Amino acid sequence: MHVVVIGAGVMGVTTAWYLREAGLDVTLLDAATEPAAGASHANGGMLHASHAEPWNTPGVGLDLLRYLGREDSPLLMRPRALPGLAGWGLRFLWHSRRSAFQRHALVNARLAAFSLRETRRLNRELAGSGLDFDFRESGILKVFRDPQSQARNRHAAEAMQDEGVRFEAWETEQVINREPALAGVRDELCGGLYFPDDAIGDARRFTTGLLELARDRGLRYRPATRVRRLRTFQGRIDAIETDEGPIAADACVVASGHEAPALLRPLGLHLPVAPVKGYSLSLTMDASRRLNLPLIDDANKVVMTPLGDQLRLAGTAEFAGTDARMEPRRAANVLAQCRRTLTALPAELDRETMAPWAGLRPMSDRGTPILGPTAVPGLHLNTGSGHLGWTFACGAAALVRDGLLGRAPEASLEDFRL
Repeated sequence: MHVVVIGAGVMGVTTAWYLREAGLDVTLLDAATEPAAGASHANGGMLHASHAEPWNTPGVGLDLLRYLGREDSPLLMRPRALPGLAGWGLRFLWHSRRSAFQRHALVNARLAAFSLRETRRLNRELAGSGLDFDFRESGILKVFRDPQSQARNRHAAEAMQDEGVRFEAWETEQVINREPALAGVRDELCGGLYFPDDAIGDARRFTTGLLELARDRGLRYRPATRVRRLRTFQGRIDAIETDEGPIAADACVVASGHEAPALLRPLGLHLPVAPVKGYSLSLTMDASRRLNLPLIDDANKVVMTPLGDQLRLAGTAEFAGTDARMEPRRAANVLAQCRRTLTALPAELDRETMAPWAGLRPMSDRGTPILGPTAVPGLHLNTGSGHLGWTFACGAAALVRDGLLGRAPEASLEDFRL
């Protein structure tokens, strides 16, 4: 069976790896000239089952109104994006009802926990292959300034314990002892939640490294190849038409992020996925300034992840349509928010050593990924993971592989179908 996978981000490359390891003939296509050129390039670096909640939390509609026009806000709606988000946005708000949010949060937590197990397994099995992506099973610490927010987060963590997500509640002194870099905000903190089973890793290095291993094992990779349309014959996927000609296929997996809806539309399929922009900065840190633990700042909605000799700062959700341009004010806002927690960050990092980045994450309207077979025979999906793509990568790829091969999946695909 020849399978074409569209998209060479972390979701597409991991899917191609799992399919190739299952013995299938696989071709990977991407419009970019290199892998991980989009949302996988410089994300927050965290692999966490502990924070798998969708972004459409109860009250998100009021937050969008409250932050309208504020460049320093963690959540920003660009007015120019409203026409293109009208239908998706209404469904996004509909799924923010408490009952829907709680259900989707648990669905995501199950997939994230499974995916973390798969990531660990893959890392062990490929330990001697040269795949190095700064993977570290460090756990993740979330710190709080507001006792009420801490109590809400603790309640949510308790609800996820049945899904295998463990946590420890730390007092402020324990937080400072484990992460001395927080000493400058000791008096502001009211404690933290530590999630020992979470991990960190560089998604771009994982993607590029895994692609090279897959190519060594027979995967065909065609960069700089733009897909024009998905061709069918008698209702079934027959070929992928590209700007370099058609490629015959027995099956196709669309993992092209926020561009996927346009490919499915001519087949009569509506894919409720929209782009949400995120920002990050990568700072080179000397050994004396490196964090012991990756951090999530609850109050400022940013993450701080040590990746080798770098510190990855990431945050914000910006609804700007397909505009992937770097907005310097938004990148500067991420740095400013992180400075409120890591007060010892030296000022000279601003211009001399930081590498700013912006990328569009494909977010489904319900906040869960869209995986598996569709109503078109031979057409499968792996998209819509939003800010959790790196966390979900290995688990989602395994489920898509099982759905394509007709195997009983580790987790039910019913929760993720289009």
